[in-house]
Amino acid sequence: MKQEIKAIVTDIEGTTSSLSFVKDTLFPYAYKKLPDYIWDNESDIAALIDAVKKEEQNPDLSLEEVIEVLLRYIDEDQKVTPLKTLQGMIWKEGYKSGELIGHIYDDALAGLKRWKEQGVKLYVYSSGSVPAQKLLFGHTKSGDLNPLFSGYFDTEIGGKKVSESYEKIAAEINIPVSEILFLSDSTDEIDAAAAAGMNVIILDREKALFDALGHSVVNDFDGILKETAEA
Repeated sequence: MKQEIKAIVTDIEGTTSSLSFVKDTLFPYAYKKLPDYIWDNESDIAALIDAVKKEEQNPDLSLEEVIEVLLRYIDEDQKVTPLKTLQGMIWKEGYKSGELIGHIYDDALAGLKRWKEQGVKLYVYSSGSVPAQKLLFGHTKSGDLNPLFSGYFDTEIGGKKVSESYEKIAAEINIPVSEILFLSDSTDEIDAAAAAGMNVIILDREKALFDALGHSVVNDFDGILKETAEA
């Protein structure tokens, strides 16, 4: 597979980075800071507020009601673009203040560096906004990792469980889907990418996957490197 793969597109949560970091650190941080952030920056984020009203199909929502909707989105883990954008803005302040430090698994960092050295182009595709992705990789204990990547994609390009999204990514980076490897811990996302024609590998870091639906499974990035070398 190594000779055929020209690009690797990776998910973040549960793939390069701990699910607990996102769910137990980032989400609660944004939840706590969101109300005051919206009140303090209402005029600057007017377009995002309008986007929430549009999402709810209710243009008459008050600012307080918009905040309640956004907090509900967080509680329900909704992948709604205006929420993801706002979370990214809030996290930016946290990273800059040093309250937040982006998590990345040691094996993921080693794998990404190795592929980069081999000339494989690396991309990120996450439900978190592109700015949030750059913040996470830009503020890790190993420093700024953004130079490893050639590009980033979020839900602006389409849902992660929709095969057309992966076709759009391939077109955007100008590499055939057959020469792209997608990594994720989600079988739904893996299915969508596979349906688009991408090579796929599931990350099962907790070794808890019940059904891989016929796809290749590894427990860390070291396994991917080994599998690619032997393929």
